[in-house]
Amino acid sequence: MKKVAILAMPGVQLLDVIGPSDVFAEANRQLGYGYYTIEIVSTKPGPVRGSSGVQVMVDRTIYEPPGEIDTLLIAGDPQIQERPISEAILLWVKSVSKQADRFGSVCSGAFVLAEAGLLDGLRATTHWSQAGEFARRYPDVRLEPDRIFTSDGKVWTSAGVTAGIDLALALVEKDVGMDIALAVARELVVFLKRPGGQSQFSTHLIAQTAQRSPIRTAQEFINDHLSANLAVPELAKRVGMSERNFARLFKQEVQMTPAQYVESMRLEAARRLAEDAKIPMKSVATQSGFGDIITLRRAFLRKFSISPASYRKSFSR
Repeated sequence: MKKVAILAMPGVQLLDVIGPSDVFAEANRQLGYGYYTIEIVSTKPGPVRGSSGVQVMVDRTIYEPPGEIDTLLIAGDPQIQERPISEAILLWVKSVSKQADRFGSVCSGAFVLAEAGLLDGLRATTHWSQAGEFARRYPDVRLEPDRIFTSDGKVWTSAGVTAGIDLALALVEKDVGMDIALAVARELVVFLKRPGGQSQFSTHLIAQTAQRSPIRTAQEFINDHLSANLAVPELAKRVGMSERNFARLFKQEVQMTPAQYVESMRLEAARRLAEDAKIPMKSVATQSGFGDIITLRRAFLRKFSISPASYRKSFSR
């Protein structure tokens, strides 16, 4: 059995606690026995109120003997930048992390680990919106702000909120194998594995960032016509701009070149289509705008480090 302790400070983002907890609990159900035990730890006994106002019951406080802990996770707090981290919490985290097999954080919980000096010289990630402040405060940490999760030795950190589920699934896979982790992911209706290096932003979220209407118009056309000719000359002509000005403004607004954006949108479409085993892979390539299987495979490998066929084998429905 493995004991998982999740530190939930007052004001905690409850999904940082509940997401990983449900992954470990579902792993127990799939295994048919209690491989994981889960404890919620906080600074006071009784209920701890989360950032949403909802409360969760605490199993143990940091002032009680922790027992043997295999995995320690620090849940995040949306206001962690504004709240001082108490010396009692830092001392507890330092002590437990020494004896735990592994420790880590979900979302902004990385601030606690960094404040305790436990991330110095190591790779780590946190919520994208807090990455700038994190880097300023903790320059000795090798921050990787675009990662969904990182592992460096016994230290595991994940990005914002739902990325805690990705992290927990990775831990389950490491502990009991891919088959159980995949069964858990299917039961919870989530991906088994968003690649650890995948950006925290999907291309569809990026599509909402452009401010200038011609760029938004171009994005909408791309999204709806993935099989069309989406080269810069055609797109610039469609929105009545010069090629040079269009390419410059697109990169400025979207933080991607037009070609990068087009490929990302096509890859997201191809990924979704590949999950349906009834659609021939040739049709996946055509409908997503890649034209042929060879071009699709090259782009898929470059982005996801896995072939479309292998992806389908893991995620087909």
